[in-house]
Amino acid sequence: MILQALVKHYENLAEQEKVAQLGWCKTKVSYAIHLSKDGKILGILTLKQEEERGKKKVWSPSQIKVPEMVTRSSGVLANFLCDNSKYILGIDQDGANQRVLECFKAAKERHLLLLRETKGEMAQAVRSFFETWNPEKASECAEVREKWEDITDGGNLIFCMGMQYAQDDPFIRETWEKAREESSEDAQTGICLVTGKKAEISRIHKTIKGVPGAQSSGAALVSFNAAAFESYGKEQSYNAPVGKYAEFAYTTALNYLLAQRKYTFQLGDSMVVFWAESGEEEYQDAFFETVEPKVDNQEEIRGIFENLKKGRPVSVENVVLNPEQRFYILSLAPNAARLAVRFFYQDSFGNILKNLSLHYERMSIIKPVWENREYLGVREMLFETVNQNSKDKSPVPNMAAMVLQSILSGSRYPSSIYTDVLIRIRAEQGKVTWGRAGIIKAYLMRNGNWKEGENYMGLNEESRETSYVLGRLFSVLESIQMDTNPGIKATIRDRYFNSACATPASIFPVLIKLKNSHMKKLEREQGSAKIYYEKQLTDLMGKLDGYPRRLSLEEQGKFILGYYHQVQKKYEKREEK
Repeated sequence: MILQALVKHYENLAEQEKVAQLGWCKTKVSYAIHLSKDGKILGILTLKQEEERGKKKVWSPSQIKVPEMVTRSSGVLANFLCDNSKYILGIDQDGANQRVLECFKAAKERHLLLLRETKGEMAQAVRSFFETWNPEKASECAEVREKWEDITDGGNLIFCMGMQYAQDDPFIRETWEKAREESSEDAQTGICLVTGKKAEISRIHKTIKGVPGAQSSGAALVSFNAAAFESYGKEQSYNAPVGKYAEFAYTTALNYLLAQRKYTFQLGDSMVVFWAESGEEEYQDAFFETVEPKVDNQEEIRGIFENLKKGRPVSVENVVLNPEQRFYILSLAPNAARLAVRFFYQDSFGNILKNLSLHYERMSIIKPVWENREYLGVREMLFETVNQNSKDKSPVPNMAAMVLQSILSGSRYPSSIYTDVLIRIRAEQGKVTWGRAGIIKAYLMRNGNWKEGENYMGLNEESRETSYVLGRLFSVLESIQMDTNPGIKATIRDRYFNSACATPASIFPVLIKLKNSHMKKLEREQGSAKIYYEKQLTDLMGKLDGYPRRLSLEEQGKFILGYYHQVQKKYEKREEK
């Protein structure tokens, strides 16, 4: 299903002329070697362009259409008309050595073989270059010597004459197409698992680039290279027969998606890409806005969800989105020279937006007055599970992908996100942010079937749930201590929160005893405050039938919510004053 969806997307992109046709590809090219008619180097032209990356401006290679490039592992294998300095010039940063000379020899043989009968000045210039160029005397060429460090940095080089690239020459294009057709005549054929048609089977699939953590040269999505992976003696990718066209289409589409950084986002160790079956970018815009909300687009997201709930059309940039449009989300993780699929999810665009909206409703909770975000994105949600002071702020890899998949499908959240939030709150002695409180509330509602959870967006003063009331009581006791000792640096939260949350019976009697001494001091200094707290304590104690010996994980979550709500109520009253 993944490959079929990507092939369909390739066909949409090809219609829009955003990707190359079969036999060609778009790749990053850094420099062009300007040749004379007799194959002499007249100059090295830079093809790098200045672009903004965050706050910085960098020089990046241009994306140029070239003949389809080979997939290299460790052997010597030359591309046609586009390759690095080892193959095109026979040099690297240290000059020419035996390995580099072998690379140049392979490129020379391939170009002279392919272009032996090709007409035109461009073909003659390339032939003459390979016939006369001596890598061992490269340093004697002033044009090469001047740009030596630049052209040997690993970037791709191409040939040109004036403003025309070699691969754009009509005679050379015809030669390349003919050579590609002839090479497939003796190839192994079979039924392609993607298209269902008889086709030439691709032995080695092109690599996928753009997944952080994978090899910089690219990683394979489909690959077999050991006897343990073979079936019935079928070696390499004949074990999973994919036709040449389907292989080219899915790799081209996936590389294109990963290159469009505004339509990808990293989640843990995974890179997430997404696309609509129709190929329209407006669906990608709407999805990215809703799954990764920014401070400045909260109103737009609210409008999308309200229109969806009321059955009104949802539009982005004046384009009305079809809720029945098929939409795909693919999560890829690095695995040495290969890629692991964390998950692949497909559904109608309307259902995906609906599930996102329901998730945000479950996450909805009262926030501090300074918080101007209404929606907490998936990445920021996972950020709540990690140590904020740690250098590595990445969430648990598998859990991150599972959380996103559960949100998109509307299924139960993985239990690990709940336990990780509880662990983080304990590690930070009861530090409960609105994001952590929202996760606890959402988890209890979806996984614990807490039907009353919708009544706990803010303080629920009517609740008689023991764990929730205990959390409120702990917050009130902490407030009494803080009012009694203004400027205190460490409160009962720092010392007793974890124990009070897990084993109330062993801690609350101690806290009540501490409270009594604090109330005596309040009576002397702030009589009105003593009366206010006594009313609160009377109300809360009246809802308790004693202190439980232990609280389950679910009850601990409700304790934390009670504590958080009571704290926010306290600050709310201060703001009112």
